[in-house]
Amino acid sequence: MMSPSPTTIISGGSRGLGLAVASRLLERGDRIATFSRSGSAALDGLASRHPGRVHHEQFDTADSAAIRRFVANAVDRFGRVDHCVANAAVAAEGILATMSDADIDAMLTVNLRGAIVLVRECVRQFLAQPKARPDAEAGAVVVVSSVVAARGSPGLAVYAATKAGLEGFARCLAREVGPRGIRVNAVAPGFLATELSATLSSADRERIVRRTPLGRLGDTADIVGAIDFLTSPGAAFVTGQTLTVDGGGAA
Repeated sequence: MMSPSPTTIISGGSRGLGLAVASRLLERGDRIATFSRSGSAALDGLASRHPGRVHHEQFDTADSAAIRRFVANAVDRFGRVDHCVANAAVAAEGILATMSDADIDAMLTVNLRGAIVLVRECVRQFLAQPKARPDAEAGAVVVVSSVVAARGSPGLAVYAATKAGLEGFARCLAREVGPRGIRVNAVAPGFLATELSATLSSADRERIVRRTPLGRLGDTADIVGAIDFLTSPGAAFVTGQTLTVDGGGAA
């Protein structure tokens, strides 16, 4: 009897990197459960091309009770959870001295607390369910960080703090759940052409490109491959790591 297709939970899967990850993992055969604050025509299109293999709910990542219900609903729909990709994030750019409490709270709540709650719920499911195969791992987690966590960037101090927190969380959790067959890693994208770089001046964009050995900004497709790998059997002996994907080290 064949094992069921793996189920991957992705936060923020209606657009951007989350949508690109969902598309790639659907292509490799996974079933996808994702949530976001709003839907998108692109996600609807994915669901229509992969009937019965996409589950989507709309709610805010700050809502811990909704995250718990969502994971339970994903299990009801697909029977199990095999991978968790904590991708949803918000960014408010600005110097700390003028940043509002609301912007600080939003980043801490969505980027850090929301990711931790999602991972907690998935880990609970990993521990409760039987393995897909006797020789399979119990589950794999990937949290999406950013190169600014390690390198810094003016105007992104709070955002960087949330991402650095995620990396520390991943390293500690990898040690905590490794003996139970669960892997935990982080991916740290560099500046992507579709994300934070949209707020950069043309001079800053040119500076980043000039200092990047591969000579360009990143794209979501560059990050998807790393997440695909870290949630695959090929990464069976990789845990507690932060995989930086930035074209060689822009500064």
